[in-house]
Amino acid sequence: MPTAMPSPAAADRHPFDYYHRPGMPLRPGPEAAAVSPLWLTRPHHEMFSPWIPVNAVPRRTPLTGLFDDHRWQGDELMDAVVAAFGGIGMSRGRRMLDQALDQGIEAVADPPAELVELFRHLDDPPEWFDARRWERGRRLWIDSSLSGKLTMLFSDAMGTFVGAEVSSATGQTRRFLADFRRRELETATWFYDVTRPGGVDRRSPVFKSIVRVRLMHAQARLALRRAWGDEHFARHGNPVSNAMTMGAAVTFGLMPVLFDHSRGRRISPADLDDVMLYWAYIAHLMGVADELVPRGAVEGMQLAHHMILTAGGPTPWTVITVDAVCKRLLSRDPRLRRLQIEALGPVFGLVAALTGEPLVRALLRDSPLADVRLRPWQGLARAATRFNVLLRRIGDHLPGARSRFERRTKDGDVWQRRAVASVAARARRAGITGTPYDHHDTSVPSPAAPGDPSPAEASKGRRPRAE
Repeated sequence: MPTAMPSPAAADRHPFDYYHRPGMPLRPGPEAAAVSPLWLTRPHHEMFSPWIPVNAVPRRTPLTGLFDDHRWQGDELMDAVVAAFGGIGMSRGRRMLDQALDQGIEAVADPPAELVELFRHLDDPPEWFDARRWERGRRLWIDSSLSGKLTMLFSDAMGTFVGAEVSSATGQTRRFLADFRRRELETATWFYDVTRPGGVDRRSPVFKSIVRVRLMHAQARLALRRAWGDEHFARHGNPVSNAMTMGAAVTFGLMPVLFDHSRGRRISPADLDDVMLYWAYIAHLMGVADELVPRGAVEGMQLAHHMILTAGGPTPWTVITVDAVCKRLLSRDPRLRRLQIEALGPVFGLVAALTGEPLVRALLRDSPLADVRLRPWQGLARAATRFNVLLRRIGDHLPGARSRFERRTKDGDVWQRRAVASVAARARRAGITGTPYDHHDTSVPSPAAPGDPSPAEASKGRRPRAE
C-alpha cells in the first residue's frame, strides 16, 4: 500500500481536518455522502418502518448531524497512539499495547502518554454502561434467526463493496485483493468473538481482540490519509471514520432483530434497547466518540437510516474488487464459467431478497456476473427466510422455550462459530493461522513524517484553521 506520500504541513490541511469539540459548529457531510435512492430498498423499508418514519430524505436529528460531522474525523485516542508508535517503532509499540492489555498499563515501562490516555479510557466504562443489560442484549442478538443474521452479513457486504467510504478504503488497502484469506479469517473470528460472553471483562480475549482491531483501523486510516491527500478527503471525509464505525455497530446490532420483528417475531422496545446497548459498548471500545453513541434503539435506527441512505457509491474500487473476486472464483473455460455463473444465481437471489435487487445490480455491474439471473431465486429466498422466522416464532411458544434460549445463547453464536471453522480450514490450506490483526504494522512509516501533527497535538485534537 502506498505510504510514501508526505503529509501536508498543519497550516495546509483541509479546514475540516480536526476533532470536534463541544460548542463547535457542526461540519456538513462530505460531498460523497449524498442521499441516494439506491439504498432505499424494500428490505430496508420493511425493517425500519415499524419503528421510525422511512423517507427518501431521512429526517435530520441532533445525532445524525453529529454523524455527518464525525465523517471528517477518526478515533482521537487511538490515532494519537499510532502517531506515538510511529515515533518509537510500531513493533515496540505493539509490544507495549499487548502488555498493557494482558497486565495493565501500570506494568508497561515508560509508556507513551498517548497509550496511558487510551487505557484510562478503556479501563473506565462510561456512565451509561450496564453489564447486566449488555449481557441480556448479547443473548437477544444471538437468539435472532439465521435469516436475520444473513441480512446483517449481506448488508455489511454491500456497505463494504458498494458504499463510497468503505469500498474506497478496503480497495485502496488491497486487503480483499492481495490478502483475501487472512482478511476473511480475521473478519469471521472478530464477529464470533464479540458474540462470546466476557466482552465487558477487561482481561478477556474478546476485549483484547476488539482493541487490536481498533489499532488496525487507526493504522489503516493514517496510511490512507497520507496516500490520498486532501483531494480525496475533501470528497469522502476521513477513511474508516468515527461515524462509519458507529454506523456499522448499529447495523450489525439491530438488523438481525429488526428483520425478525418485520417477519412477525416481535421484540419489545426495552429488549431492543438492550441489543443497542450491547453493540453501543462495542462501538465505545472501538473508539467511537461518546457524543455519537446512541442511548437507545430508536436513536440508533435514525442514525442507521441516515447512514444507509447516504452511503453513496458504487466506486471504481467496487468494480476492481468484484473483478478480482471473479478471477479467483471463476474458471477460464467459457463453458464451465457459464455454468458457475448460473450456479451463483440462487446465492445472489438470496442476497437480493435480503438487501434489495438494486444493490446487487450495482455491485455486479460491469463485472462477469452482471447478467446473473436473480429470478425466481429472489422470490424463493424471500419465502424461505419467512419460513425460517416462522419456525422460530413457533419455537418461542412451545414448552421449554426459556431453557432452549438459555442453552442457545450461553456461549458465542453457533452460526458465527461454524463460519470461523470453515474459514479457518481454508486459511490453513493457504498457510495462514491465527489472527494477530497486525497486517497494517508496516503501513505506518517510522518515525512520523515531517509536518505530521505530534502525538501531543493528535491527542488534543486540532482546531479549524483561521480563514
